[in-house]
Amino acid sequence: MPMHLYDSYTREKREFIPADPDRVTVYCCGPTVYAPPHIGNARAAVNADMLIRVLRHEFGAGHVRYARNFTDIDDKIMKAAREEGVEIGVITARATEAYLAGLDALGCQRPDVAPRATETIPAMQALVSILLARGHAYAGDGHILFDTKSFDRYGKLSGLDRDAIIAGARVEVAPYKKDPADFVLWKPSADDEPGWDVPADWPIEGRGRPGWHLECSAMIRDVLGETIDIHCGGQDLRFPHHENEIAQSCCGTETGDTPLARFWFHNGMLRLDGAKMSKSVGNIETPQELLTRWPGEVLRFALLTAQYRQPLDWSEELLASCKSQLDRFYRVLSDVAEGGEVAPSVRAALTDDINTPQAIAALHELREKASAGDKVAAASLRASGELMGLFASSAEDWFQQGSGDGPTADEIEALIAERQQARADKDFARSDQIRDDLAAKGVILEDGPDGVTWRRG
Repeated sequence: MPMHLYDSYTREKREFIPADPDRVTVYCCGPTVYAPPHIGNARAAVNADMLIRVLRHEFGAGHVRYARNFTDIDDKIMKAAREEGVEIGVITARATEAYLAGLDALGCQRPDVAPRATETIPAMQALVSILLARGHAYAGDGHILFDTKSFDRYGKLSGLDRDAIIAGARVEVAPYKKDPADFVLWKPSADDEPGWDVPADWPIEGRGRPGWHLECSAMIRDVLGETIDIHCGGQDLRFPHHENEIAQSCCGTETGDTPLARFWFHNGMLRLDGAKMSKSVGNIETPQELLTRWPGEVLRFALLTAQYRQPLDWSEELLASCKSQLDRFYRVLSDVAEGGEVAPSVRAALTDDINTPQAIAALHELREKASAGDKVAAASLRASGELMGLFASSAEDWFQQGSGDGPTADEIEALIAERQQARADKDFARSDQIRDDLAAKGVILEDGPDGVTWRRG
């Protein structure tokens, strides 16, 4: 079945044919690890994970090479470290742990390789040296900057004209720039700031550190190669980050115009109360906070309810709806073993630009057939959901997990044992009281020939 993806660079959906079907290369822009991620950050990771799952299904698990980086040197990290009076490694380790724990709970598979900026400094300096030698970079007041006028396709990814580029977010106006649109490749470090010695052949001296945009270009080249099949990231990274990545990466190749990526895969933003989630604004919810109220699978399901390129409105109502839908799925999967085939309808949806809403609709059709006793549909439902990173729990575990505000599993089991003893003693009033008290707390007891089972209602 052919796979089609929308390419943000050409602004068209076309068939995805990797340069080498035996080595499909994908890079996702990872976090700057200075604070815990919010659920909007997680959307990019979940959608990249969904893409990787489909690619591995279509091309073979061993034929996909997936990289996602950690930016562990950045002014935001340094600022956080100064405010807490700790080394930057304390900040980055804590934020990295929070990021990975949150994504693990959301069912995201770990990437094949996770390069860190601080471990890739030699590759960054090598790329800067090439850009300097070819006239694409220059020195200014201790900085090395990229000359955007030297790359005639600058602005094509974002579609911005020159006035918009100059006025764009994060474009720093500085007297040492030849042009306002030029961006920093390397910046000087003060004595009390992290830094690395510059190569002897550079037109500057002393210690310094990489600019944000340089980091991803060098890490991609270091772990995947000059040109990759797919580059993933949030829509908000198209300009300036990805625009700058393209410029410096292309100009750093032997031909001077070899593309960085053959497809650009950008996800839409997550909105809370109608506005984009942003740490700077403060309208965020973190996976850690949400996981105290909702299972991770509910969060993942919610993030997949909108097609990845579209904005998604985040709300408690959305999460409640997703929990209810997953309850219906798990009720028909209680006796379904593994071994089914992914449904053609689900596969068709996912290979058509990762159309997860259509795939979810197909899952519901399978659920209805399974509810009517169709065992083939039930097995296909499980296999199709697992492809999407769903149905990772047993039905029993799913219905027994709590939201943090009810009795624990141990407390429930103790009350069930007390109820069993009350029934043995013919104290039926106490037995009924325990059952009713648990029901009032959302715990349903079900008496059967094999004993008592329970689930959260």
